[in-house]
Amino acid sequence: MSDNTAAASPIEVEECRGVLRVYSDGSIVRSSQPSFSVPVHDDGSVLWKDVLFDSQHNLHLRLYKPASSSSSSGKLPIFYYIHGGGFCIGSRTWPNCQNYCFRLASELQAVVVAPDYRLAPENRLPAAIEDGYKAVKWLQAQAVAENPDPWLTEVADFGRVFISGDSAGGNIAHDLAVRLGSADLAPAAVRGYVLLAPFFGGTVRTKSEAEGPKNAFLNLDLIDRFWRLSIPIGDTTDHPLVNPFGPRSPSLEPVDFRPMLVVVGGSDLLKDRAEDYAKRMKALGKKIEFVEFEGQQHGFFTIHPTSEPSDKLMLIIKRFILENSNS
Repeated sequence: MSDNTAAASPIEVEECRGVLRVYSDGSIVRSSQPSFSVPVHDDGSVLWKDVLFDSQHNLHLRLYKPASSSSSSGKLPIFYYIHGGGFCIGSRTWPNCQNYCFRLASELQAVVVAPDYRLAPENRLPAAIEDGYKAVKWLQAQAVAENPDPWLTEVADFGRVFISGDSAGGNIAHDLAVRLGSADLAPAAVRGYVLLAPFFGGTVRTKSEAEGPKNAFLNLDLIDRFWRLSIPIGDTTDHPLVNPFGPRSPSLEPVDFRPMLVVVGGSDLLKDRAEDYAKRMKALGKKIEFVEFEGQQHGFFTIHPTSEPSDKLMLIIKRFILENSNS
């Protein structure tokens, strides 16, 4: 190989959890393997299937329901679970996502909807937000379809929809709450939102970001990398989709928010942003509950789904659904 050829070879400039690599020539390589290599615990107690919801972008969602559910046993609430991954990685098919959805369907006794969305850097924001919206509009279309899918419609209560998101998915859930605040989804009705360690940012560092451990599951280097790859080129982390209370963000005071539950681990570098978000929303008069799990890292509920804190979180989500099913 000549020196000129060697000099021209692209070098790796960004890498995310071993599954996404970006090179100096702009090329992108994605691994077909998930970054979480854990077994899938499919014991047959929860049924699932995949559905195409956006043919233009070949986007699918995965539906789950308890195997014991039937049209005669009463309708179940619908619970969206939007996966995380810094807007850059992750999928409904990853085993950590699938295992958590199994548990959500079983313990919440709910129909779980886990949509995929376009990932960055190939598709930067607001692509993921638009896809999240399409996934909710898909549900509305099912509710009014002339030939509905009985797998879903026989057991799903379209009047009790809850939208949750994990990390980047929590950011999407917030943006959906803003967009759907006054939207007419009839006969579907969103009753509440669950933001699990929402992935917000900003140009000014928070204390938990600046002082958080460098070996954290979601450390500052990875946070910055995700934002570099996902925000619109030339913009900053004060973009309104990144920093909902940033200097360029529109006021959220006039938005008709449904009740909201915000959850974060006490050792999560995103803790301060989640807490500040909840405080500001409460100051605007919004119905919001903030829960911090002391000593827990980012994503503790999917990394250790059977731990005591994860069990407690599941009970909190279940209570939130019960309290807001008729709001």
